[in-house]
Amino acid sequence: MNTTVAAVLKRKNQFPVTIAPDAPVFDALKLMDEKNVGSLVVVDGDKYLGIITERDYTRKVFLKGKNSNETKVSEIMSVNLPALSPSDKIDYCMELLSDKNIRYMPVFENDKLTGIISMSDVVKETILDQKNTIDHLQNYIRNS
Repeated sequence: MNTTVAAVLKRKNQFPVTIAPDAPVFDALKLMDEKNVGSLVVVDGDKYLGIITERDYTRKVFLKGKNSNETKVSEIMSVNLPALSPSDKIDYCMELLSDKNIRYMPVFENDKLTGIISMSDVVKETILDQKNTIDHLQNYIRNS
């Protein structure tokens, strides 16, 4: 699949929702619910620090019996995630997501965050690509 990260981000047409590292986890959960997203980018000003996900909450707060009003986003966010560039291919994204057992990766261009690619984005793109291949083959068969 030759689709690039840039093409997927353009189709999504949505910049990631952000939150400050000192925000309570409860506020992060409310924001995820309001925006209907599964992750937030943690930033200090315009500096990328990491990503907080529903999975981080479940594993690092809920299952450990911590209080989501007292726990800060910075305490549970995922850091050191593999970074993508807009020119990376979706196949490469799938490989990284699978190998690292993660669901979200930041995309940077010239050290500036430009988006987030999720496992859902990769799956949707793969389905779209397969649908296009099927349509192309059906047209080829009809016109042969």
